[in-house]
Amino acid sequence: MRTVGLIVEYNPFHNGHLYHLQQSRKITQSDAVVAVMSGHFLQRGEPALLDKWARTRMALEGGCDLVIELPVAYATQAAEWFAYGAVSLLEATGVIDSFCFGTENGELEPLLQAAELITNEPPAFKALLKQLLQTGISYPNAYSSAITIYLSDQGYSSAANFPFALPNHTLALHYLLALKRLGGKMEPHTITREKAQYNQETATDSQIASATAIRKLLLEKRSLEEARAYVPESTTRILQQEWESGRCPISWEPFTNALLHAIVTRSSYELSNLHEMTEGLEHRILNALPKLPSRQFDDLLEALKTKRYTRTKLQRSLLAILLGHQKSDFTPDKLASGVEYIRVLGFTEKGKLLLRRMRNCAKLPVLLSAARAPKPFRYLELDTQASSVYSLGVPGIHAPQSLFRDFTERPVTIDS
Repeated sequence: MRTVGLIVEYNPFHNGHLYHLQQSRKITQSDAVVAVMSGHFLQRGEPALLDKWARTRMALEGGCDLVIELPVAYATQAAEWFAYGAVSLLEATGVIDSFCFGTENGELEPLLQAAELITNEPPAFKALLKQLLQTGISYPNAYSSAITIYLSDQGYSSAANFPFALPNHTLALHYLLALKRLGGKMEPHTITREKAQYNQETATDSQIASATAIRKLLLEKRSLEEARAYVPESTTRILQQEWESGRCPISWEPFTNALLHAIVTRSSYELSNLHEMTEGLEHRILNALPKLPSRQFDDLLEALKTKRYTRTKLQRSLLAILLGHQKSDFTPDKLASGVEYIRVLGFTEKGKLLLRRMRNCAKLPVLLSAARAPKPFRYLELDTQASSVYSLGVPGIHAPQSLFRDFTERPVTIDS
C-alpha cells in the first residue's frame, strides 16, 4: 500500500486542504494518507480553534487515513524545528513512501538545490546570516536573504532568484533540510497553493480561503454561516457540533489572565530561563505591563512589537510563558534527538492496516493513549500539560476530568 505523508495543522480543515490532500494522493499515486498534525497549540504561537480530537475527525472525514500528533515541543517552533519534528515522525512510521507540501509556485528544484548546499550550514553561510542579523532584521528575513546571497556566490543564479522568504517556501526548504539531515528515504513532492495565500486575511475566491481568513470569520464575525462556503460539509458539521457545545471557537483571549498570572509571578531571572526568551525580552515584557491600556492579549502584543520581534515570535514567547516551557527542554541537542514515540490521534479502517504494518517497521513506540506509554517521555509530559492548559481556556468544558483528557481519550475512528 503506497502511502503519502502530509504535515498539517487543519485549523480548521478547509477546501484548500481538501485540494492539497487529493492532489497529494494523485501525484504520488498513493493508496493511503498519513498526516502529522499539531496538537492544541500551533506553529505561530496560537491556541487551536478547536481541540485536536475535533480536528482529527475533520482530517479523517476529509480523506486522511491515519493522524499522528506533532508534539508541542516541535509544533510551536519556528520553521527549522517544526519541520524537523514533523519529518522525523513521518520517517519513523516506516510506512510512508513520499511526502507532499504546498508551495507558492509549485517549484521543487530550487529548494532541492538550496537544501543540498546548506544542509551542514557552511561557514560562509553562517557568517552571512550573522552579518544580516546584526542589521536588526528578523531571523526569518535574515535566513532567506543569506540563502539568496550564498546561492548567488556559489554560482546558482537561477536558484538565487527563488523567493525563499515566502512562508510556504521557508517551510518547504526546512522540510527538505530535515529530510537530508535525517538521512530520510521519503520522496519529496510539492503542489502549488491555489487561490489563497498563507496569511491572507480576506477571502477573494468563492470557495477557497486561507485558514487565517476563515478563523477571522469565525472569531471576529462569529459567523459559521459565512465560513460555510470555504470548508467541506463534514467540517461545517463538526464546527457546528463544537460551537453548540461551547468548545469553539478558541482564541488567545481566554488564556490572557492565566498568561498575566504566569508573568507577574515570575522574576525577570525566572522568565529569562523560559524558552524563546532572547535578548532581554523578559525585561521588555515586564516593563510593558504597567502601560497597557487593557488586559486584552492584542494590547500586550502591540506594546511588545518591534522590527525585530514579529507577532509570531512574540506569540511563541508568550506561549512559552503560559506553558512554562524551560530552555533546558528545548536545547538544539534535545530537539535534534527527535521524538521518542508516535502518538496516534485517529485512524480509518485503512489506517488500521497501516498501524498493523507499523508494529513491525516503526522506529518508535506507537501510542494509542498517553496512559499506556511504556516509560515517561518528557515531550509527552509537555503534551499532556499543554492539553490541560488548553482545557482551561475552553468555556464549554467545566468537568475536572477534562484536565486529564489526554489520558482517557481514545483515538478517533471512522469507517473509510
